[in-house]
This record gives sequence, C-alpha cells and structure tokens, in this order.
Amino acid sequence: MTDQSPVEDAVAAVIRGWRELAPDLDTGPMGVIGRINRCAALLQQAGDAPLAREGLVRAEFDTLNTLRRLGGGVTPGRLARETFASGAAVTKRVRALADRGLVERRTDTRDRRVQHLSLTAAGRDLVDRLMPAQLSYEAALLAGLPAERRADLADGLAELLAALEGRLGGLLG
Repeated sequence: MTDQSPVEDAVAAVIRGWRELAPDLDTGPMGVIGRINRCAALLQQAGDAPLAREGLVRAEFDTLNTLRRLGGGVTPGRLARETFASGAAVTKRVRALADRGLVERRTDTRDRRVQHLSLTAAGRDLVDRLMPAQLSYEAALLAGLPAERRADLADGLAELLAALEGRLGGLLG
C-alpha cells in the first residue's frame, strides 16, 4: 500500500494533513512504517485471547514456542537471540514459566555458569494444545483480507524484514 492508497485509514489522514502543512515533505515512508506501527498497536490491543485464557502473554508464548521448536538444552543466550529479547527479559520469563512448571532449567555439568532450558511435559502439552487455537485466532484477525492479499502482504513484509535485518540487525543485537 502506498500513501496514495484508495483505502481510507488513520494513516491516510495523517499523510493528508502533512501534505497540506508541508507539501514538499516526502510522506511516502509513513505509508509503510506508519501503517506497520498502527497495525502492531491494534493487534496488541486486540490481545491474544487463547493465550490470555491460559494466563500467558505473547512473550511467554514465544518463549515456550521457541523451546518447543528447538528442542531441549537451549541456553538462555540462544533463547534471547531466537526471541529477539534481552538476556534480562529471558531470565524473567524463564523464571516465571519455571515457577508454573512449564520450563525446566538444568545446570551444565562442565560449566556451572551455563544453564540449559527445556520444556517440561506440561509445557509441551500446553504448546501443542494452544498453538492450533492461537493460529486459528490469528487467522480470524486476518480474515478481512483475501488469501491472495495475505500471501502478498506476507511476501512484502518478509522482503522488508530481510532488508531491515541486513541494515539494522547488527545494531539491534
């Protein structure tokens, strides 16, 4: 979608306002970045109903999913890289999930400073039960777009993400 989009949304009004205020200003980036930010805010407000019913927030679910996907023995450092989180955030999440009996920590036998993280049986069961419900919920959020447009959007966002990771990835990690 460009800032010339026929679809009227909150960002289109902002772009129109800036064009009136400063006609020489290139508002093109607002058409992409502004809409990504607005979508992210709306999705965050919508919450994740299946997760909330289980007493989880998105970051905890991402942690559980990552451990499920990678298998056992993941270090906190790798978990931080995989979930794009700080070490402190991972420590806090792992502690909370361990207290709930969903994650277990095992100290490395050769280096006691290193921990290996795995899902417990309860953690695996939760992820395996919750993932289909969460994906169904997310599909419902996207139902307003035809399947072909969703695929095009996913492709475009993948291209943007790859470009940003190439430019900013080293700065953020």
